[in-house]
Amino acid sequence: MLLEPELIERPAAASAQPGRRTKFGAFEADPRSGELVKNGRRVRLQEQPFQLLSALLERPGEVVTREELRTLLWPQTVVDYDHGLNKAVSKIREALGDSAESPRFVETVARRGYRFLADVTVVVDGSAPREPDPPAAVLAPETAPPVRPVMGRRHGVFASIGLVLLLAAALLAWLSPRHQGTQAIHSLAVLPLVDTSEDPSQDFFADGMTGELITELGKVDALRVISRTSAMTYKGAHKSLATIARELHVDAVIEGSVMRANGRVRITAQLIQAADDSRVWADSYEGDVRDALTLQVRVARAVAGQVRATLNHGERAAFDKPRSIDPLAYENYLKGRYFLNKRTGDGLRAAIRYFRQAIEVDRNYAEAHSGLADAYALAGDWEYGVLSTTEAFSKATAAASKALELDGTLGEAHTSLAFALDLYGWDWDVAASEYEAAIRLNPSYATAHHWYAWHLLLTGKTSEALREFKEAQSFDPLSLIIGADIADALCINHDFDAAVAQSRKTLELDPGFAVGHYELGQALVLTGSFDEAIAEFRKAIEISGHSSVFDSNLAYAYAVSGRKDDAARIAADMASHGETYPSAQANIALIYLGLGDRDAALGWLEKAYEARFNPSILLRPAFDPLRSDARFTELMRRIGLGKT
Repeated sequence: MLLEPELIERPAAASAQPGRRTKFGAFEADPRSGELVKNGRRVRLQEQPFQLLSALLERPGEVVTREELRTLLWPQTVVDYDHGLNKAVSKIREALGDSAESPRFVETVARRGYRFLADVTVVVDGSAPREPDPPAAVLAPETAPPVRPVMGRRHGVFASIGLVLLLAAALLAWLSPRHQGTQAIHSLAVLPLVDTSEDPSQDFFADGMTGELITELGKVDALRVISRTSAMTYKGAHKSLATIARELHVDAVIEGSVMRANGRVRITAQLIQAADDSRVWADSYEGDVRDALTLQVRVARAVAGQVRATLNHGERAAFDKPRSIDPLAYENYLKGRYFLNKRTGDGLRAAIRYFRQAIEVDRNYAEAHSGLADAYALAGDWEYGVLSTTEAFSKATAAASKALELDGTLGEAHTSLAFALDLYGWDWDVAASEYEAAIRLNPSYATAHHWYAWHLLLTGKTSEALREFKEAQSFDPLSLIIGADIADALCINHDFDAAVAQSRKTLELDPGFAVGHYELGQALVLTGSFDEAIAEFRKAIEISGHSSVFDSNLAYAYAVSGRKDDAARIAADMASHGETYPSAQANIALIYLGLGDRDAALGWLEKAYEARFNPSILLRPAFDPLRSDARFTELMRRIGLGKT
């Protein structure tokens, strides 16, 4: 199957007659800016539909053949242009409010081409309106204005990651304030690239390419780039770009599409400035998915050239390093990231499987090792319980170390190692240095800021942690888990009313977010609103099922509200079902604290220590009664956290 030509939006070439505009009905088309306006308001129309419309406007009342339009729009290219032409006409009709059945503007002439029906007036700035020029040579090949082919035969073969880097390079060229008439852009969001393959099974590929573009742009310290989680919230959303930019607090947005077929990939993208909804830059890239090396080195250097004033030595080294990737490995990697971002037990199992398949194809694929490390680390944490803590720690650190061995400039790999060391290794100094390295290498990586904030909390730097949480949220403002964890941090800081407010704010974004209900329940318990708290914990269990953290906090609420038998029953059930509640020892200790049994609580904390548990639970106010106990102080010393 041949790829059909894509509809792209980029600045149109200036008209041969300066200041020449075309009016018809309530519409006006300006070839200089490539804009269509209705009653003074811009109507969004991509470049190739606009070019087609311009061609029809040059010859009102005449039939413009499909072959003439192919020569104008897709010269010197071998593609299924019929599909692209049909799509372009459909876009024009959509923009004009026209229909094929009862056309007012564009009429289809069966088996021949198209005719523009309405009266057309040409306006030249500074002169009176006049009729269009004689159209005889408008579409003659020897006089037609040059149009760069969307898909050239002699393009080099491009790998998917190379295409992402090329987008980044071209984009950053336009971000430079040297371009007159363009305001400096300091922050942007990459909206989910649309999959135009019409194959739902390829959805992961478009999502993956969106994430890759975000990652590449996030390495530039001069830019604040919104993280993938917040960007993907707008997948399929019917909001104006200005509204999205305002909600994300960015200067500009990128939108585009991805198509993959028969080993070929095409990406189109455009940069829209939020202030005036103007198109700053647009282009289309197409090529083979096999060879990345030559293109990526060239593009990385181009990116460095565009932002040379802001790149440090490490960033330059990362961009200049050549890379090669097998297409099958890349596909498995994208699937791994897709399932990792679902943040469910089943999703983590699938992510581990796909990351391992990517590594089997290409053992030198650093990003796949880093993704595998994150999947293993999360799989052993309290929220998911897919692996035991011992297995999770061993496998996560091995995968992260391998990723760093292959590419020491990969910020995600430094974050992966730091996270595993925080959760299970308790090597606080090394973890801190890894987080700091990750943020230097990829300043916009929200996950690094997020997990570093937890590290700061664990090491007693609460004020710094809260600032780092806010930093993470600035890069990922719609992240549910960051919002929920900010509420958790506020509880740890004993600011319970603020924690309740933050939890409610998070749940406004998604009332079905189980962790949000858990965090709200935790804060309500601490304010003494036991019945409301119990309802929130039950809601979390209803949405997401039983887990050690949800069940133990429900039991704790029962205990402190006087329902001690119910609390004891849950504690006994969790203790006797280790296969259902791996890593539950510290959560069982929480229940016994609610029951007022310090000895039992400390006994379960010793079991948690032996299992290398995530010690962040000990920061929570429920454990305050133990802080004066010498046994608890000694436990914290052995973990390496000292007195808290």
